[in-house]
Amino acid sequence: MPERQTRLAIVVSHPIQYAVPLYRRLALRGDLELKVFFTWHDGREAIQDRGFARPVAWDIPLTGGYEFELVRNVSSDAGTHRFRGLRNPDLLKRVVSWRPDVVQITGWAWSSHLQLLWALHRRRVATLFFGDSHLLDGEAASPRRWLKAALLRRVYAWPTGILVAGSANRAYFERFGVPPEKLHPCPHAIEVSRFAAPQANVDHEAARWRAELQIDRGRKVLLYAGKFEPKKRPVELMRVVAGLRDPSIMLVLIGGGALQAEIDALAAAQPSRFRVLPFQNQSRMPIVYRLGDVFVLPSSHAESWGLAVNEALACGTPVIVSDRVGCAADVVDPGCGRVFAWNDWSQFAGCVEAVFGGVGRLAAMRRAARQRAWAFDVSVAEAAIAAAVQKVNHSPGADRVGAESGLQIGASSVR
Repeated sequence: MPERQTRLAIVVSHPIQYAVPLYRRLALRGDLELKVFFTWHDGREAIQDRGFARPVAWDIPLTGGYEFELVRNVSSDAGTHRFRGLRNPDLLKRVVSWRPDVVQITGWAWSSHLQLLWALHRRRVATLFFGDSHLLDGEAASPRRWLKAALLRRVYAWPTGILVAGSANRAYFERFGVPPEKLHPCPHAIEVSRFAAPQANVDHEAARWRAELQIDRGRKVLLYAGKFEPKKRPVELMRVVAGLRDPSIMLVLIGGGALQAEIDALAAAQPSRFRVLPFQNQSRMPIVYRLGDVFVLPSSHAESWGLAVNEALACGTPVIVSDRVGCAADVVDPGCGRVFAWNDWSQFAGCVEAVFGGVGRLAAMRRAARQRAWAFDVSVAEAAIAAAVQKVNHSPGADRVGAESGLQIGASSVR
């Protein structure tokens, strides 16, 4: 036990259901003292979700078990959908007044977060940056791309260290010149135990739900659960499934969003192939993932990680994902799933055939899925963050913040 707890401030837009269990675990550690600063909202009220095209309020606790503060946001159109959606004139003052040893900042693409990164860099405050971008979508050469690359090289030089979610994320930061010693592994993780147990009751509820949906025992069920938006390609997925030779294969889609009308029309045209269900809240997700035999995420772009893949595996559901899903190279192995080239639907069909083919193959993959999920449990992320915090806290040039507790930050701070 160290003589004094290391004070860790986390700056993030809002409480994300995946991250909250991590905050609780960090708050219980004897070597850390934690406070989370939210720059958008604290999750206690429903917020319009642009992807689901509806207000969303998660039905699991998001703010218990750790200290937090909601920092005043003065944006006229608040949210993470635009750069000026997070404008918090008191952010530096509020963070510094808590006297942290290390500040972890999630994301740079919002006004307040970018300004805070710069201000703390100038004052030699130990910082950890987290962002899960990758280069899997390709890079089209253009003057705008070159300008952005030059900017990012400068921005990524500011933090003391950078948390790296996986191999694709690491390659991204290396592309912008971040040296290896500044990169600290910290996988995207979930609370596996919430999805993995108790299995008997949840399995029974999923079987009852399938019966209500008139899905016969002999059907092979692919499951898509998420936003009905173009980048995730649920419509293309439906068309491919409709053309599969095996008539026992069907697709269940759960969610909502901009493509709802088109999805409903396709499902109505082939009711034997499809079931479409509305958005399901967090408490239902362990049942949702057991509704299908295989979970599918066929995104074409902008899928930074795909935490639904982690959740499906924790439920014992094998996965099929495109190679443009950020987690594909790290999470999905042949034991628990398949990865297909994003622009090759014939390869996807081959993956479906492989997963469902062979006596006992699906059962073996279910066991492997549950085992694989634990490598990305929140306990792994907790240990990784704690190690990174101690490393950057003792890095050369890192100063304590306390003496500067009266500082303010404004739009002119970024040069």
